[in-house]
Amino acid sequence: MSNFELIINLLVIILLIPTLIYAYRLNKNLSILRQNQSSLAKLVQSLNEATIKAENSIPKLKTATQSTSGELKEVVDSAKTLKDDLMFINERADNLADRLENVIHNSRSLPENQIAPASDKENKKAKKSENSPLDISVSRSEAELELLKALRSIK
Repeated sequence: MSNFELIINLLVIILLIPTLIYAYRLNKNLSILRQNQSSLAKLVQSLNEATIKAENSIPKLKTATQSTSGELKEVVDSAKTLKDDLMFINERADNLADRLENVIHNSRSLPENQIAPASDKENKKAKKSENSPLDISVSRSEAELELLKALRSIK
């Protein structure tokens, strides 16, 4: 039995060596952890403070978001109104330009005798007057052409 006791004692010794090494490393790591315990406590404290600040900032951010979204909604609504007004004005300008173009086209296609005054009395009035109806229609046609060009250049 002595051989058997010797084998068991050797086996226990062999198993105690890694246990002692592991215990030594564990002791070393625990001593490092104890040394850094104050810095770890400071880190946890600063994390708690940051969390509290973030939680306190959330209601402020919500109110700021709500007020900003309200203001933005007002701006968007006024922009929509202005867009509708501009579309209406643009449609009216297009219609006016089309009407002016038709009037100009029709006035150019009329024969000369329909444009000129029909009687001698009207001829005399036209000669006496500085702004005869023919002059007004010519200047009006030029103004209409310029307006039509300007409206088309906007498109």
